[in-house]
Amino acid sequence: MKKKKVVKTLGAMLLCTCLLAPTFTPSVFAQETTSHHHDYSISGFMTHEQMAKRLEQIERTSQGRVQVEVVGESNRGRDIYTARVGTGDKVVLIQSEIHGNEKTGTEAIMNMLQQLGNNSRQSQKIRDELTLVFMPKMNPDAAEMDKRRNDMTWAEVVEAFPQLAGASAPAWNYLARGISQSYDYGANPGFDVNRDFNPDLNYVPKAEDFPGRSSAPGWFITPEAQASRDVYKNLLEEFENVDVFVDLHHQGIYYVEGTDDRVTLSISGQFVPDPNSTDGAKYKEFADKYNYDFSRQLNVAVYDALNSMGNSPFGNVTLYSQGLDLPGTALGTYALNGSGTVLFEVTGQTQSFGQKERGKLVKAVERGLYGIIDGMVDGSVYDIDPEEYEDIPLTSRWPASRDGF
Repeated sequence: MKKKKVVKTLGAMLLCTCLLAPTFTPSVFAQETTSHHHDYSISGFMTHEQMAKRLEQIERTSQGRVQVEVVGESNRGRDIYTARVGTGDKVVLIQSEIHGNEKTGTEAIMNMLQQLGNNSRQSQKIRDELTLVFMPKMNPDAAEMDKRRNDMTWAEVVEAFPQLAGASAPAWNYLARGISQSYDYGANPGFDVNRDFNPDLNYVPKAEDFPGRSSAPGWFITPEAQASRDVYKNLLEEFENVDVFVDLHHQGIYYVEGTDDRVTLSISGQFVPDPNSTDGAKYKEFADKYNYDFSRQLNVAVYDALNSMGNSPFGNVTLYSQGLDLPGTALGTYALNGSGTVLFEVTGQTQSFGQKERGKLVKAVERGLYGIIDGMVDGSVYDIDPEEYEDIPLTSRWPASRDGF
């Protein structure tokens, strides 16, 4: 396992390689870790330390087919990892736990790495066609504390970026008071990392861009978003394009529109208006890169894979809210930079659902991801009619039977 040391500068985070492999000793962060702060157990989900040990084991038993690297550090100094497998010229980047209370994606990634690193004919075929880069548990402080946002104060941001001392207000996605999703942010403030991305991958934070808003780009002020951006930029430098980006999330409890069936998973490929449209004209500099049809094809591949099992809980797949304009998300930023994008939104977050149905939900994520992978390997994803995306059932907040009351 390669180890990198992270050095903060005013405008960027520079990553320098260290040859020493990490040692897996009892966590020095134990005093910061919250087992859970609600009524539902999450003990079945792996900790950051357990994940690191498993990554080391997978790298070793794969005989080098899986390459694990430390690519950054969280604000509290926890390692952020990538696990890379395959040598193909089509690149797929998959990240999980950008929100620390959204954990099934990490479990799915670990299971897939175990399989993709074996010596089976199918795994070898995938490795020949694709380069798969997984970024599991990429917001580890939040994951350990089982909360949505990272663990970082505005004062720490200003310390890293002194030019922001003159900002009129902290970033709009910063929370420093009150209870949100059962967590006390007054005691431990933090940022929604998934609003800290910017389509300009070389953007340097400026005071006049704060506090910003949901429909405006973010700033790369959190080390977690910086790590994701740096991985993406390095892949662009190596391959010239990141073909696919997948972000693994959770959502609340929703229903398949027109039914009483609870959603297992919602998906989406739309996060900003098409730069070639009137609504998306502000993104016109990205018009030649943006490929909405490919994003729609990828999402249909996920939908078809999950519905191929017939009448099963995996079939309750819906389309996440459309008509979004969220350039500050990782999905919005990377879509504008040319990646086909897929959002996974698994039902239930830990503060409201714990680890209930954990096994089923992890398998749903795995099956959906293999829909993308298998479709790219055999070429079938490129033959999908993008308009099939519009036929995916929509999400409803309420079951249909409620309308009768």
